[in-house]
Amino acid sequence: MTPTRVLIVDDVEQVRRDLSTALSLSGELEIVGEAANGSEAIRMIESLKPDVVLMDLEMPVMDGYEATRKIKSLYPLRRVIALTVHDYESARMKAEQSGVDGFLVKGASVESIVQAITENVPQVDQTQAIPREKPAGQQQIQKE
Repeated sequence: MTPTRVLIVDDVEQVRRDLSTALSLSGELEIVGEAANGSEAIRMIESLKPDVVLMDLEMPVMDGYEATRKIKSLYPLRRVIALTVHDYESARMKAEQSGVDGFLVKGASVESIVQAITENVPQVDQTQAIPREKPAGQQQIQKE
């Protein structure tokens, strides 16, 4: 199985580094890049072609909400999963309105992050720019 290509977006370098290391060890994900803000992430998507963007919501320059709206507008098949410390209803609603495909809270186990990405987010076939089919029985990340 082809590893899922992931772009990690967080304004804290240590968080990006730790996530990159931990998620890479799963063997199921390929971390293709790291960005410090939404603007940087948007610039990187065209060349890196990630299947999934793991997006912090609160960042300087361009926050994750605005970045998600732009990513979904420019690259509608890319999946965006919010990974944030803000586990309150208004953040979830704002993230959902921005177009996120899933919402995870920082502090979630590495295993649950990997599972959310690999089992619930279809990969994008870069050669045809269409989603690859998911195996039967898999479900989408629930938006709360």
